[in-house]
Amino acid sequence: MNLVIVESPGKVKKISQILGSGWEVQASVGHVRDLPEKEMGVEAPEYRPQYVPTTRGKDVLAKLRKAVQRADEVYLATDMDREGEAIAWHLQQALKLKDPKRIVFSEITAKAIKAAIDKPGKINYRRVAAQEGRRVLDRLVGYRVSPKLGDVTKQRGLSAGRVQSPAVRIVADRERAIQAFVATDHYGARWVLGGWFADWDVKPFLLKGQEYLLDRSLAERVAKITEASVIACEETQESKAPPAPFITSTLQQAASSRLKMKPKATMAAAQKLYEQGHITYMRTDTPNLSEEAFAQIQDYGRANGLPVVDRQRTWKAKGDAQEAHEAVRPTYINLVEAGETSDQQQLYKLIWQRTVASQLQEAKYAVRTVKLRAGELQGKPVECVAKGRTELCMGWKSVYADDTSASKQDPEEAANPVPELQEVQQVNVAKGKVLDKRTKPPSRFTEAQLIKELEKQGIGRPSTYAAILENIMSRGYVAYDSAGKYLVPTDTGYLVVDCLAASRFSFIELDFTKSIEAQLDEVAEGRAGYKGVIATLDDRLTAELTNMDTVKVEAPAGMNHPCPECGEQLTRQPGKAGKKAWWGCSGYPECKVTLPDQNGKPGKPKEREVSDTPCPKCGKEMVRRKKGGKTGYDFWGCSGFPKCDGKLVCR
Repeated sequence: MNLVIVESPGKVKKISQILGSGWEVQASVGHVRDLPEKEMGVEAPEYRPQYVPTTRGKDVLAKLRKAVQRADEVYLATDMDREGEAIAWHLQQALKLKDPKRIVFSEITAKAIKAAIDKPGKINYRRVAAQEGRRVLDRLVGYRVSPKLGDVTKQRGLSAGRVQSPAVRIVADRERAIQAFVATDHYGARWVLGGWFADWDVKPFLLKGQEYLLDRSLAERVAKITEASVIACEETQESKAPPAPFITSTLQQAASSRLKMKPKATMAAAQKLYEQGHITYMRTDTPNLSEEAFAQIQDYGRANGLPVVDRQRTWKAKGDAQEAHEAVRPTYINLVEAGETSDQQQLYKLIWQRTVASQLQEAKYAVRTVKLRAGELQGKPVECVAKGRTELCMGWKSVYADDTSASKQDPEEAANPVPELQEVQQVNVAKGKVLDKRTKPPSRFTEAQLIKELEKQGIGRPSTYAAILENIMSRGYVAYDSAGKYLVPTDTGYLVVDCLAASRFSFIELDFTKSIEAQLDEVAEGRAGYKGVIATLDDRLTAELTNMDTVKVEAPAGMNHPCPECGEQLTRQPGKAGKKAWWGCSGYPECKVTLPDQNGKPGKPKEREVSDTPCPKCGKEMVRRKKGGKTGYDFWGCSGFPKCDGKLVCR
């Protein structure tokens, strides 16, 4: 019997069906070991982590040990990213496997799995070291900085993170830029000439150093012109290539804008599609397809009348792309629909469309540009430009509508039917109008846009984007705005960022955080050693921690929340193990007041159910204590607890 160990239980059934008899498939259910929860678990100068089984991992390992005893060969088929490589290594260590076979596949198909089994490899210890370095650095920052952060701010439960803190800073810096923004009113002019229009070219009239025309009177004079002559009429063609196939970040962005799906929901649906064998591995930063996928697209396109390109179109991955596998794509191009739920089906359709579109011909447009001139103002010729665009060939847009930020297709140009005109031809201006414009502040981030910014800044990796967002929001450092769409920093988020910045920690600086990721990449590639990288960064952290001794940061006024019973400050406590955040009195244990969290502020206390019968011991009010579940209870308890433990049975 051969044993295959995968990460997700969702893969077990599909892979078991593919492999058939003589094979057993078990799941590690993610990590089976980690650093201890209540202690650092790593020390200088060796920085060798002390791993312990996770709570879930204890049971999983016990089950896997029995399976290993039955097996002739053990294949570690954890995911193909660094996290998966580390999980394979942890399994090897915890199960004491002498010579496990390491296999990887980017799609759950019979062909891919059997090809991996035919050519098994070894665990890549360099990649394991890189992942271990990332985990250890996270632990060092969290355990060394967070306690002092609470001391300096006088707020319990605050935490610093190597990646989470820069993410909060990005949101906080954007919000401050919005608050500091001062709008500039500027002007333009438009001539309406029958059914088409031309806009005034203001550039010759800008003063030195100006970006915008600030003189409205000039725009008014241009708008009053009634006749102009044609000085040029040009006929050109433009084309637009399709966007690249999805990588993790662009998949989350497109799903957000098209399907209104949160990144966490997107990744959950993608995980299920991968486990069902419908798409390739969904954590990737490589935008290119395999030759096999391109051949499938060609066959499908020719059979269905789509304009497929003759030579495969490729894209250059960003400089720090770390994985060798391909973009997110359907495993079988001829399968147009797939998925068990509505989210999965919509996401699959989006992936299918983007994949096929990437290998179709460019969209083409006929463009007519007319330049008009009408006398002079301030010794400079007044010129207006009309541009109209007509679609000649839809190309890739026949299957996928454009949603890329780099789109050059101006909707006004498409709706501007500029006629063919001759040079020196005179045209009458039917109507002129002043264009009143105002500069806009930078926009807030949506979740998907923040992921795009994290990727741009080199913070985090494909497997961590969704987790970063969940972390900073669950801790109450970032919240949704009143419309529930955009992200805004909370007072707590401002406090954390300001304290770390005032202490001059390197990890709060975006460029430095990016350089750490680059150093960990070098570890994965064998160009740097784990111990040297960790020691250098830890020494720097030690030096920077001394800066906190002199820092004084006052909590924002919005964090001044007195306890409703004793008047001491309420402090926000992050929820643990997936539970919601809450507020507790800083006078604890003398005062045990707790309140729910409501958008980063203390909410109203839950209404207490009070009995008509007083406490049989002290005469105080009796309050109903109720909890569901297996360990539930339901009784009346004295409101004076713990000084009085009077109880009554609920009837």
